Amino acid sequence: MTTQFDAEVEERLVRYCKIDTPSDEKSPTSPSTEIQYDLLKLLVDELNEIGAQDVRLTEYGAALATIPATVAGDIPTIAFLAHVDTSPAFNAFGVKPIVHRGYDGGDIVLPDDPEQVLSAQAFPYLAAKIGDDIVTASGTTLLGADDKAGIAIIMAAARHLLAHPEIPHGPIRICFTPDEEIGRGVHADLPGDLGAEFAYTLDGAELGELVYETFSADKATVKVQGVSIHPGQAKDQLVNALHLAAKIIDTLPQVTLTPETTEGRQGFIHIYAINGGAAAAELHFILRDFEMAELEAQGALIRQVCATIQATEPRAHITCEVTPQYRNMRYWLEKDMRPVDMAVDAYAAAGIEHYFMPIRGGTDGSRLTEKGVPTPNLFTGMQNIHGPLEWVSVQDMGYATEMCIKLAERWGSEGQ
Repeated sequence: MTTQFDAEVEERLVRYCKIDTPSDEKSPTSPSTEIQYDLLKLLVDELNEIGAQDVRLTEYGAALATIPATVAGDIPTIAFLAHVDTSPAFNAFGVKPIVHRGYDGGDIVLPDDPEQVLSAQAFPYLAAKIGDDIVTASGTTLLGADDKAGIAIIMAAARHLLAHPEIPHGPIRICFTPDEEIGRGVHADLPGDLGAEFAYTLDGAELGELVYETFSADKATVKVQGVSIHPGQAKDQLVNALHLAAKIIDTLPQVTLTPETTEGRQGFIHIYAINGGAAAAELHFILRDFEMAELEAQGALIRQVCATIQATEPRAHITCEVTPQYRNMRYWLEKDMRPVDMAVDAYAAAGIEHYFMPIRGGTDGSRLTEKGVPTPNLFTGMQNIHGPLEWVSVQDMGYATEMCIKLAERWGSEGQ
């Protein structure tokens, strides 16, 4: 099935994906990388071109705009958000999007690395997309549909709403954020600058997915200070920080409580970076669980392991700092399910069967919800994100655009 938006969202996605926008966790700036401005400034220009109001780029790198209400009444202001940055977890430079027309169910071999193959057997959702137009990268980069698919959907919906003032809706805010992939997409000033009572991120996966439950997340940084000396004179004096770091990793669970051994509602501890040398080393972990008690237990476990290894070598100095990242949006949304219920209605109006999916990750909506703007997450169609086999169906994106317009209409009936 096709929609009137397929051609537009495809053109926008391909164009946006060609713009390099990876974020950088090590950078202290906001945005964390200057290149994110390449897309942010383009989006500001495009928002002005389609007639949006109050268009601006904040000093922390969020692009904001307003679609004015077309009906009067005490109607809540809603917002649609997507993030411009792509994940630094895989090569995100020089993306070459490829559109595979009318997928026939066979293997899709990515030309720049023929070992990268998308198959319906390996990826069951792909098997359901026969006849769809599938967008991939070329094999050596990620695609960036996370979250440029969301941007394309929002921009197409915004253009359509502005071009058709006969569609009844309340005030709508548009927002494109930087640095979501490194957990810094929601600046402290964003909730106030957004000015919305409810919001939605377009950062979800399969057609029909509706998310109001995410992981809660902390980050742990372990620093190991050893005793450095020339290895030729090291007898009974050298304390190798790398050996101690390895012991910490080895002492933590290996066959449970890791991303590769968990699924569903199971949480995990994930070491994603280690750097340093014999004198000093740093280990970086992310902690994830749907429930706060389990998340706190993960932090306690890392601290306990560090204390145990410290006790084996008193000449070393080991510290462990656990810092919050985001919290499960369910904790707040379950107290007021209006934005979820509105989305359910909009899915139905667009002919889409919804299903609820707790996601093993987070969105900008996790932080926004915590800060007082309830923000469920809506589907875009993106699949296999953060790697070379990332792909998205153009038709899924078209349906998401229709759904956003129906959602705007549904909220427009409030207060009438």
